[in-house]
Amino acid sequence: MVSDVMKKEEQRRDTHLSQLASVGQIAAGIAHEVRNPLTAVKGFLQLLQQEEQHSYLDIAQSELDNALVTLNNLLQVSKPDLEDEDAQVINLAAELESILNLFLDKLYEIKIETHFQDTDATIAGKKNQFKKAFFNLIKNAIESIEGTGNIRITHSANDREVIVTIKDSGVGIPKEKMNLLGTPFFSTKDAGTGMGLAQVFSVVYQHGGDISVDSELNVGTTFTIRLPKQHTINRGVRKLNVALKNTDSVKEFFRENKAYFEERLLEEAINVKDKIKEIHTVGNINLLDNAHKLVLYVVEEREHELITFAKREGVAWAKNSLTLAFKLEWVQAIRRTLWDFLYNYDVLLNNEPHRDDFYSLEKKVNILLDHFLTHFFISYSRYKDELLESQRQLVENLSVPIIPINGDTHIIPLIGAIDRIRVVTIEDKILDSIENEHIHTLIMDLSGVAFMEDEVIFRFMKLIEGIKMMGCQTVLTGIRAEIVKKMISLDISYSDIAESKGTLQLALKDYLFTRDVAE
Repeated sequence: MVSDVMKKEEQRRDTHLSQLASVGQIAAGIAHEVRNPLTAVKGFLQLLQQEEQHSYLDIAQSELDNALVTLNNLLQVSKPDLEDEDAQVINLAAELESILNLFLDKLYEIKIETHFQDTDATIAGKKNQFKKAFFNLIKNAIESIEGTGNIRITHSANDREVIVTIKDSGVGIPKEKMNLLGTPFFSTKDAGTGMGLAQVFSVVYQHGGDISVDSELNVGTTFTIRLPKQHTINRGVRKLNVALKNTDSVKEFFRENKAYFEERLLEEAINVKDKIKEIHTVGNINLLDNAHKLVLYVVEEREHELITFAKREGVAWAKNSLTLAFKLEWVQAIRRTLWDFLYNYDVLLNNEPHRDDFYSLEKKVNILLDHFLTHFFISYSRYKDELLESQRQLVENLSVPIIPINGDTHIIPLIGAIDRIRVVTIEDKILDSIENEHIHTLIMDLSGVAFMEDEVIFRFMKLIEGIKMMGCQTVLTGIRAEIVKKMISLDISYSDIAESKGTLQLALKDYLFTRDVAE
């Protein structure tokens, strides 16, 4: 019986891989017949944009980019082995934690619960493909939830497998469509292409794993991924297809191989790749151009310019509220790609650096990249702190609004609870305003204040005494019955330091309109 079940599972995987292989043949034909002319059209559009700016050209360029992305996704789904990436040992628990950081800006209403066991268990495979696969699964789980909801992610292992489950409380998948999951161009989302989930199935099956789906409409969906444990593969250095002239300096070497550097960088930063366009649109930040700039600052040891650049980047990311996790993944991908290129530079020069030289280079490069990250995060944090401080001051001002009625009469309408912290803010704002604005009459409307603690009432009375000491008359309006009862129980009276009116309208009539008529 068990053998029959295993045979059916193997048959299901083989069928899916066969389908993807068929798609691969179609995709190869599309790539040959369509991608080259599309690339040519893209080049001509860029030339036209340089000569004349027009919204139609921008739209055409955007749609063309979308077509090329779809084509590349189709190729990656159908033939993932075409990607030139080394297999290595992967700690899935650590990778899942990193991927979750990329969604922090989307988790205001969705609660993510993690339950990770056997976190030292590892698998072997192509890390970037797995990162993209789990990114797609978590992204789909989030997008399946309308409003509030929950996602539970578990990680465990046995003697043979590492098991990951991703369970959401989303809209679910109709049973009649379950067999179509993982098929290119099938999606339960209105604007989906199905490429993300097809990539997930393809990567899992290509690495000898298994994926199962359990779903119920309006209840949620659970994906269970099982991958074989391995420990034997270690990643070494990469031999790259780079060009080098005998006279090339390191700077010229990176300039000459700029396009190839971008290609390798995008493979390293697999989940940032899909965000490049969005980040450029939101913050006018060109990640690829900035990556080249950072690399040149490092290899040329231009430390001051690197620090200035890091500060500008920190402000730009903070100002546009871009997710820090994407920046961190991007810079670490730059670091890894930079070292791959430096290794190949030495190989092409037939240069075998002495161990002391290597460690000196390693220290220099990594210190400079660490300097960039340090000053980026300091600049980012400083901008956010200043923004929070300005917002705090704005909230304080709004919580104690002092409104001038004429030259010497002001109104302060207080709304909401007045606690120990807020009464200090009120005290500072009122006393400073009396001094600076030369207020003679201050009308304090308390009709919007429902509750004060005993300690706050005593402090409030002291504030009114202070107002009188500064030569300003206090008029209290709209005091609620609950606060009056508390004052009676505390044996507090303010008749000798302030006047009282039933409503704000009565106070305005007596202290403003009557005065205007008299004048």
